[in-house]
Amino acid sequence: MKLTFFGAAQQVTGSMYLLELEDNYKVLIDCGQDMEKNREKDVIPKNPKLKMSQSVFPFEASDIDVVILTHAHIDHSGRLPLLYKEGYEGQILCTTPTFYLSNILLHDSANLNQWKLKKALDNNKNTRKATINTDELFFGKQVEQTMDRFVAIPTNQKFKLTDKISVTFNQTGHLLGAANLVFKIKEGGEEKSICFSGDIGRYDYPLLQDPSKPPQVDYLVCESTYGNRNHSNRETPEQALYRVIKKACVEKEGRLIIPAFSVGRSQAIFYTLNKLYQNTDLPKFRIYADSPMAIESSKVYEKFVRQLNKEARDFFDENDELFDFDNFEFVQDLKRSKALSNHYEPCIIISASGMISGGRVENHVKENLENSKSTICIVGFCAEGSIGHELMNGATEVMVKNKMLEVRCHIDVLDCFSAHGDQADLINFVKSQAPDQLKNIFLTHGEVSSMEAFKEKLQEIGYKNIAMPMKGEEFEL
Repeated sequence: MKLTFFGAAQQVTGSMYLLELEDNYKVLIDCGQDMEKNREKDVIPKNPKLKMSQSVFPFEASDIDVVILTHAHIDHSGRLPLLYKEGYEGQILCTTPTFYLSNILLHDSANLNQWKLKKALDNNKNTRKATINTDELFFGKQVEQTMDRFVAIPTNQKFKLTDKISVTFNQTGHLLGAANLVFKIKEGGEEKSICFSGDIGRYDYPLLQDPSKPPQVDYLVCESTYGNRNHSNRETPEQALYRVIKKACVEKEGRLIIPAFSVGRSQAIFYTLNKLYQNTDLPKFRIYADSPMAIESSKVYEKFVRQLNKEARDFFDENDELFDFDNFEFVQDLKRSKALSNHYEPCIIISASGMISGGRVENHVKENLENSKSTICIVGFCAEGSIGHELMNGATEVMVKNKMLEVRCHIDVLDCFSAHGDQADLINFVKSQAPDQLKNIFLTHGEVSSMEAFKEKLQEIGYKNIAMPMKGEEFEL
């Protein structure tokens, strides 16, 4: 059995791992978009409508037998339509909520690709030269074809892929439907087992159940996003958000801008705001959820409310909803979104993307960055190169929509809404494995500094044979 790391190798995004059995059966675990690299380059396609010029994968897509998806986030699912475009003909196995959320996220990516292409071609009509990597674009038709190949698998039940290999999905928090994967493989007269952690969630996180621990395995592929630190906020999400709102909107009488990913993070914030307005004395100023995708994702959360934690289920049973309350407005129309800049009374605007790297939130940041009465609150991980990363690290000026702006507003950072487990949570996950029975640990989905710190911590408590694979590196198991 061979395992090759084609993504999230010594970086956070782009998860993609290839598991090959001795009989040449190939399993691709995740097929994510690399959101930390600038892949754009000058190309001159023969057809300006776009033609794939070469393979975008380091393997033959048609050779893959099955794809297993840990969860819906784009850095795990975002290249699936390209896999079919390159010749893959098999199925994608995932949990039922992951199917619904992937449908939303992939269609959003397709719409963004359409906009990117139109912009590139409009800017270069005379030369017919699109300054964008056309090989990695897909559109709505490809997404629809991809979604037709999804197969929903129940959690906590062994699913047989062949006579020699099975997989079990175990819920792992982080996002509705997210799972760690445990494979059992029969080779050479013995059984081997390997667990892919996916993204490990947090304990007591809004809406989501606590992450489950896998059974004992021989090999563990473990994420390490927060491998070098623990979350600093010791307040509950309700306490932290109340404090930020009180200062930003009550004391300063200003706007509060919360960049938040539309799928997962936004729902945690909407739910927390709903509880605050039921249980505290906050004034009922307007709260705007400026993200059509967040609206659709919220519907999925309510559809699968019985898969949420007990507190959320009880709240829903008592109130018949999770996210809707009197002073809360979902903003669908782009014209309405732009008009929010003319709302001069205190308000809260939650908009995507969470890293401030595209999306409607860039306009809200641009309109408020130089306003000393405004507050921008970063509520999760921001990759290097994003505006969010610059702001949370003390930048005094940033480039937004091709304009350099001074940072005059207040910047707040909360990590209690981060859906990634911190170092303590990751160690707790690994401790489900006996050090003397675990043959190898492979650290992925983390910056090098996080991996190194996590590796050192694991070694201190008795774990050995810990690898930090580079992209393309393969291991015989």
